[in-house]
Amino acid sequence: MNDTPGWASPGSAPSDGQETGVPRPSEPVDGSGPAGTWASTQPPAGQWSPPSHTAPGPGTPPRRPGWGASPQGQGWGASPQGPGWGRLPDAAKPGVIPLRPLGVGEILDGAVSAMRAHWRAVLGISLPVSVVAQTANLLVQRYLLPDPPTLDRNATGPEALRQTADSLRFSLLDTAPSVFIFMLALIFITAVLTVVISRSVLGRPVTLSDAWAEARPRLLPLLGLTLLLPVLGGAVMAAGVLPVFLIGDTAGVGLAFLGLLAATVVSVWLMVRFSLASPALMLERQSITASMRRSAKLVRDAWWRIFGILALALALTFIVTMLVGIPFGLIAVTADGGTLDSFLDGSTTGFGWPFLIISAIGDVAVTTITYPLYAGVMALLYVDQRIRREALDLDLARAAGLPGYDDRS
Repeated sequence: MNDTPGWASPGSAPSDGQETGVPRPSEPVDGSGPAGTWASTQPPAGQWSPPSHTAPGPGTPPRRPGWGASPQGQGWGASPQGPGWGRLPDAAKPGVIPLRPLGVGEILDGAVSAMRAHWRAVLGISLPVSVVAQTANLLVQRYLLPDPPTLDRNATGPEALRQTADSLRFSLLDTAPSVFIFMLALIFITAVLTVVISRSVLGRPVTLSDAWAEARPRLLPLLGLTLLLPVLGGAVMAAGVLPVFLIGDTAGVGLAFLGLLAATVVSVWLMVRFSLASPALMLERQSITASMRRSAKLVRDAWWRIFGILALALALTFIVTMLVGIPFGLIAVTADGGTLDSFLDGSTTGFGWPFLIISAIGDVAVTTITYPLYAGVMALLYVDQRIRREALDLDLARAAGLPGYDDRS
């Protein structure tokens, strides 16, 4: 296994001294790894051309009129003098995505296509992990969570502040175990599916055992990264609400609201800035801090675009959750003898085992679909940003063995 930084569809890069027929991918161009063979010869932005003068093969993108720079001097587009103005040129597509900068629809379609093409590996990891996570969460909800505190809606002054603090404390205790359980589940699914997505980009087959073997050495670093990011966001949020604990009166509540609003903005900015750290850690074999630096570099000057794509992925996840979860919720309420009002109230303390079990089955169905979708979007966003910034499409075409993309010094 080649563990140096750079593109690593884990397992796609040849081991040292093995599979010499497969081109070795280049290293990152931001100085985070040793110099690669392509770093000094990659074409500047806006001057992409087929990487060799050999005759085109069956997988080589044809040279079309207008293949080259946009009028702004960079990116993909057609020449103003040639036909096809405003159209993206044809590109090689060995796997689920074309090897060029991707549109939003192509990222989403690529994630779904990877799930369909490798459904055995996807279901083989997402379904059992979701079942274990939901079972653990079900037992925690039933046996470990405390009863909610009693609130007096007429309380004022210090008593109202005390009750608010008690309510916040219960909310943290109520949600923290579930968040931690599903965070662990997402780590396993993300690790394996990042491998699956990276193979599907190159059009290579992958089994669950292959993906697990490649992902397993990176689980502990991925766990550290996954825990570090919420801690960082939590520290920012805690700093925002600190005035309410220091002042303790009405003015403190007002300052806490403003601080919470500012802390939310900062937290969202940080989460998007480091959103590509997980794929970088998995595919480049980077450390936690190096992966965060790589993510910050890849997201730079593209924050709003990545924010929009992630927001769209979350919206799709929410829609799927509603479409699948609401029917299961209604069936669970009916089976438990409850009412629609109790279901809409959101409290599960008055329900029995039938409600909890049927709801858990619905949650398994939701997570089995949404976790792979979100992990696929994250991995393809990483690939897209490296294509845009580092001409990774050339390395991917060489790694896929496409004719006309042979190594050059």
